[in-house]
Amino acid sequence: MTAKTSDERRPLLPDASERRAPYTAGNDTEDALIPHKDASLPSRSVDDDVLPETSTLGRTLGRRSAYILVMSRIIGSGIFATPGAVLAGVGSPGLALLLWFVGAALSAAGLAVALEYGCALPRSGGHKVYLEYTFRRPRFLASTLVAANAVLLGFTASNCVVFSEYVLYAAGRRGEREEVLRKGVAVGMLTLVTAIHLLTPRFGVRLQDGLGWVKMGIVVFMILCGLYVVAFRPDTAAGGLPVSGESWERLWRDSNWNWGILCTALFKVLYSYSGLDNVTNVLNEVKDPVRTLRVVSRAALLTACVMYLLINVAYLVVVPVDEIKGSGELIAALFFQRIFGARLGGQVLPLLVALSAFGNVLVVVFALSRLKHEIARQGFLPFSDFLSSTKPFNSPFGGLLVNYIPSVLIIVLPPSGKIYSFILEVEGYGGQITGLGIAIGLLWLRHKQPDLRRPYKASSLAVGAKLVLSVALLVAPFVPPKDRYPGGLFYATYAIAGISTFVISVVYWYVWTVLLPKWRGYSLEEEEATLADGTTITKLVHKPLQ
Repeated sequence: MTAKTSDERRPLLPDASERRAPYTAGNDTEDALIPHKDASLPSRSVDDDVLPETSTLGRTLGRRSAYILVMSRIIGSGIFATPGAVLAGVGSPGLALLLWFVGAALSAAGLAVALEYGCALPRSGGHKVYLEYTFRRPRFLASTLVAANAVLLGFTASNCVVFSEYVLYAAGRRGEREEVLRKGVAVGMLTLVTAIHLLTPRFGVRLQDGLGWVKMGIVVFMILCGLYVVAFRPDTAAGGLPVSGESWERLWRDSNWNWGILCTALFKVLYSYSGLDNVTNVLNEVKDPVRTLRVVSRAALLTACVMYLLINVAYLVVVPVDEIKGSGELIAALFFQRIFGARLGGQVLPLLVALSAFGNVLVVVFALSRLKHEIARQGFLPFSDFLSSTKPFNSPFGGLLVNYIPSVLIIVLPPSGKIYSFILEVEGYGGQITGLGIAIGLLWLRHKQPDLRRPYKASSLAVGAKLVLSVALLVAPFVPPKDRYPGGLFYATYAIAGISTFVISVVYWYVWTVLLPKWRGYSLEEEEATLADGTTITKLVHKPLQ
């Protein structure tokens, strides 16, 4: 056992003979251990389920791959599709830009919370690990909530839809009657990505790394196009953002300050920033996980903030405001067409956005399949032995399958015109419920386990901002807008869908872990087992009551 491996496997909490020196704010290094006489601290066995471990797939992800894993998750369909919906909702360019700036600040606060948890509990699974470690009572409740919502709301669908729309736009198939074809292309792309990660997992990682750099290059190219328009003022510069001495009032004309509308738009902005902590889902496969997590997440945050603000300005100086509002998910296509003309800008360059969406689906499938693989390993899915195995291709087959099926359903079942926005809003609402639980859990864990090793500690301002944001966004959808049924849907439909998932999860937990065991006279117990491929799993078995 090497020194690094030994350090990885040490307990999260000191044993009875040692404790840690108090944490000093601003210190990113681990505190030294000092003698301690108190024998009342928990033993290592309490923390065995969240100790760092190396995946059976191996620690194959270095710092560069981890950075691209995060950036590829962030840069997907969001920045190429959501600015139109954001501007259409809030009404004015100034308010839209303000929301993108606020989204960056709030994403930084959320990342700080995730970093404290991720560095203290460096194991694959992300928020699953944090909630299970913090909320151990009632037994199995946190695990059930995470498992149910990861399966029911962990879609890989939005970028599939955007890929389909941009491919068909480039092919000239832009009619409203293309619904079946649009859904077929989206499902076909998801099937291809799933097959790549299943059959050739190492190639899948190399491909998503390469496409990650391509996607960043696309964003930089679009920013440079915007700078060209500002500098040389060609005839295409008919945008909504003043590029000369036009009045400040124009920026804020038609602003809609309704709280519910603002928060719905902010959900879309935050979706575009989502993925900053994406590497926490696969930390078992990351080399030097704690240091890599800190460096990569901060670098990705800075990169995304600068790119997103600049590309939004580029959209506004190139495309007229009214066209942006009516663009749906095709704002980037309109951007290219106004600068490069109908052929190059309307047929060739939109394929770059489709390529970006493809790369994002690669990354999301990679990360979510690992999360769902961890859920299967804990025995919270049916046929967990089968779903936890990495045979025959040394890939998480069960996680890929559990990710594929609900994603296909969410692509196929809703009407095409409402798929993208509805997915973003439901995912965003469920994420805020989880985010609120994590922020509260962080404060509780600081109180309950002050000696837990924390290589990074979030500021009180960041934790407070995360708490206030989560509460505000959870309440906001129920503030009635002027149009109570936009697009034929009740304005709070997405919020009700998100809450319903958690309610169903709690009911399922109660029936499964409390009602049935009491009725049939057994208790649920955990037993560890090792599969033939070396994967360790937990089986939930029924033990008759004595």
